[in-house]
Amino acid sequence: MIQRPRGTRDFAPDEMETRRYFESLMRDVARTHGFREVSTPIFETTDLFIIKSGPGIVEEMYAFKDKGDRELCLRPELTAPVIRFFVSDLTTYPRPLKMFYFGQCFRYERPQSGRFREFFQFGAELIGAPTAESDAEVIGLAASIIKRTGLKDYRIRVGHIGILRSKLTSAGVKPDDMVKILQKLDKKLYDEARPLMKGAGMTDGDLEDVIKTTQITGPMAVLDDFTGEAKEHLKQVFEVLHAYGFDNVSVDLGVVRGLAYYTGMVFEADAPALGAEKQICGGGSYSLSELFGGEKVFSSGFGIGFDRVLLALKREGTTSPRTGIQAYVVPVNEKMRAQAFKIVADLRDSGIVADIDLMRRNLAKNFKYADSIEAHYTIIVGEKEAEVSSVTLRDMGSGEQVLVKINDLVGRLKK
Repeated sequence: MIQRPRGTRDFAPDEMETRRYFESLMRDVARTHGFREVSTPIFETTDLFIIKSGPGIVEEMYAFKDKGDRELCLRPELTAPVIRFFVSDLTTYPRPLKMFYFGQCFRYERPQSGRFREFFQFGAELIGAPTAESDAEVIGLAASIIKRTGLKDYRIRVGHIGILRSKLTSAGVKPDDMVKILQKLDKKLYDEARPLMKGAGMTDGDLEDVIKTTQITGPMAVLDDFTGEAKEHLKQVFEVLHAYGFDNVSVDLGVVRGLAYYTGMVFEADAPALGAEKQICGGGSYSLSELFGGEKVFSSGFGIGFDRVLLALKREGTTSPRTGIQAYVVPVNEKMRAQAFKIVADLRDSGIVADIDLMRRNLAKNFKYADSIEAHYTIIVGEKEAEVSSVTLRDMGSGEQVLVKINDLVGRLKK
């Protein structure tokens, strides 16, 4: 047997029903917030991601040369492609430009629980002005989506990378060294961050002050001893979020999002049900378009790990509603098959999910099959019923059977 590639999955009909339900739900929430959907290619030029994340990213990607000897890769994430699209085609759109997307991404890494080489990401980008309102709108959308899925236990942690950048700059750290330090601080790898900070010329006092800052968490009051634009910006962000009705949001200056292009507010969302690997969403404000040849513009966005959200929901015991087959049509004999197919066609044309016996089973086996596919009703098309232009409608839940006029069938099922 030919096996599927490692780190990928097949999805059975029941799984796809669940995935499409939550995918559709996320899209609906984004639309209600004024975001519009965009789509980009699954493969891009490798340079797009090298420019964004550095040459080291190539080792984590499915990178290859095509038949024209061009360096291409399967996209590892969706922010860079969307900003590339903005720079090339969307700069004349009215601002704020609010976009969302959903698609497959690929990373060559060791598969583990909730992490795959082929995974799905839902995300959004807002391109406009560097205001607290814009940042709060993006966080609010992410929070609304997570809440709408039905996830019970989740927390949103918000920081501002400007606070740490300011401290590192004041300590004499150069930009290239700063990126490496922030990446270690983002992962709380303090034992690895300390030698880097020492090597960058920081004093012991400055070093420990930075580490202590990354451990500050709690309500807005934890920033009372801070001053400056970053504090005021976060204060305004929190005011908008509270007006939106989100109270499970806290300050966490340890949220660093260790990527060089983040410039201000950063945030993450966690689902404790996932244990140590609990992050389900991450984002912030950034400057990226100028790296791709465009003007420098304010952007703020996020990515939600779709697979990880579904895993968290499953661990909490949350399931999607099952659609099932609304009506399963059964002709009692060969003579009634044409009439049965006409009935099922009329039901489908009316938007009713309907199926019909294709295996020429007897009535008992058809009832058993209808039960196995969770059909709500079975419609029995018999000769006696046809004489009075009717069918027998069987409720598969209660077993109750009633005679229904064929002309009334659609209205009865919709009711």
